[in-house]
Amino acid sequence: MRWTVHTERVVHDTPWVRLRALDVEQPDGTLTDYHVVRLRDVAVTAAVDGERRVLMMWRHRFVTDTWAWELPMGLVEDGEKPARAAARELEEETGWRAGAVRELVYAEPAAGITDARHFVFRTDDAVRIGEPTERNESDRLEWIPLSRIGAMIARREIVSSATLVGLMALLLDLSPAAD
Repeated sequence: MRWTVHTERVVHDTPWVRLRALDVEQPDGTLTDYHVVRLRDVAVTAAVDGERRVLMMWRHRFVTDTWAWELPMGLVEDGEKPARAAARELEEETGWRAGAVRELVYAEPAAGITDARHFVFRTDDAVRIGEPTERNESDRLEWIPLSRIGAMIARREIVSSATLVGLMALLLDLSPAAD
């Protein structure tokens, strides 16, 4: 059931979004035109403290005109490793520096239309080093108890797919192993 890409043409190109038109052959032999959005990788950090709280940012997303809680995240720069990008974004957006960082989960949020890749990392030993240097990222930061996350999701206070995937993986990571 593999699709075959015969050609790919640039429709629109910016440093953040690349729209492509592809000539593809479906498994049944049908040839079709297909559009794909190519995006830069995203790195996300779930910083957890000793009181089982996660550091989150209250953000406005103008594209959807919504306010919600999110984990610190940002684009992976050319030549940068996702773990380094996650630590950098945590520091720039929150003023907290990650100690040890480990991969928590990897996701492809909409693989049928985009090649976006989300790398979510966890740190348990972040240290506050000062104020955030990115001033346009959030209205406030808060350490939120993990026990409140489920209700916040139900109330749609957390809607970002990268944040949702990261938090759910974090909650599974913290759960006792099943016998």
